[in-house]
Amino acid sequence: MLTLFDGDGPSARVLAQLRGPQPRRRLLSSGPDLTLQFQAPPGPPNPGLGQGFVLHFKEVPRNDTCPELPPPEWGWRTASHGDLIRGTVLTYQCEPGYELLGSDILTCQWDLSWSAAPPACQKIMTCADPGEITNGHRTTSDAGFPVGSHVQYRCLPGYSLEGAAVLTCYSRDTGTPKWSDRVPKCALKYEPCLNPGVPENGYQTLYKHHYQAGESLRFFCYEGFELIGEVTITCVPGHPSQWTSQPPLCKVAYEELLDNRKLEVTQTTDPSRQLEGGNLALAILLPLGLVIVLGSGVYIYYTKLQGKSLFGFSGSHSYSPITVESDFSNPLYEAGDTREYEVSI
Repeated sequence: MLTLFDGDGPSARVLAQLRGPQPRRRLLSSGPDLTLQFQAPPGPPNPGLGQGFVLHFKEVPRNDTCPELPPPEWGWRTASHGDLIRGTVLTYQCEPGYELLGSDILTCQWDLSWSAAPPACQKIMTCADPGEITNGHRTTSDAGFPVGSHVQYRCLPGYSLEGAAVLTCYSRDTGTPKWSDRVPKCALKYEPCLNPGVPENGYQTLYKHHYQAGESLRFFCYEGFELIGEVTITCVPGHPSQWTSQPPLCKVAYEELLDNRKLEVTQTTDPSRQLEGGNLALAILLPLGLVIVLGSGVYIYYTKLQGKSLFGFSGSHSYSPITVESDFSNPLYEAGDTREYEVSI
């Protein structure tokens, strides 16, 4: 093996290490000194390999920069130094819609050569992998997702697809290709809510037979009626799905009922009807009053004229003294049948 050092002695920087047949190559040292070191494998020499080599060492004009590299088409590069001296780093990037083919970083080496070939920018003709979906699966028309390819999504039993079932990769004038829509989702499937019905003297918006989970229904009453209950009810997901509350009722408004009562009172208090009622009462009470007055007069008259014969007399009776031994000095009298009657009118 042949080792070339850039300077005086093996402690200098290594320019190259050569082994076996080599194509012709050009090396540049940093000064006029160059050190060559030969190393042979242990054992007897191999006559078949003793062909030797030719080394040309000459002075050339000093050059401390790597060759200039143009920026790639549909891209650009940035350099760490203004001059492409040893150790300069070039960074490559591409415009949107293009991808870099090759290494994105190149370094100017000590032999004033670049560490790799310059890259190129190629238009991107594929979409990024949109990914799988939970509780579902997909089928693709092309594995690499090129422009024009399709991805179809399906959900497992018991789940419903929310979103587009088929995505298409299409190109754009600027930027990378993209999918026609977002990746769908597989949501748990719920039974719909049945229409709870229209309240009497009312109506509802968006009338239909079935409502999916999360949909709402709003109720209204006709003029003159008041809504009792929830104005809006929502279908809550479940097995089965249910409404948040019962549908409301439409009852007669209080103001309307009050107006009707006033109308009834007005009709019953008609002056003409009041007059007829008064005449009827007078026709009944007047004869009755006359009868009562006449009866009272007759009763009083006969009572004054014939009061004695009708109610008895007032009389006196004789008393006879009774002699009884007593401690009292006052005599006692035995009374006969003595009674009085008095009539006051």
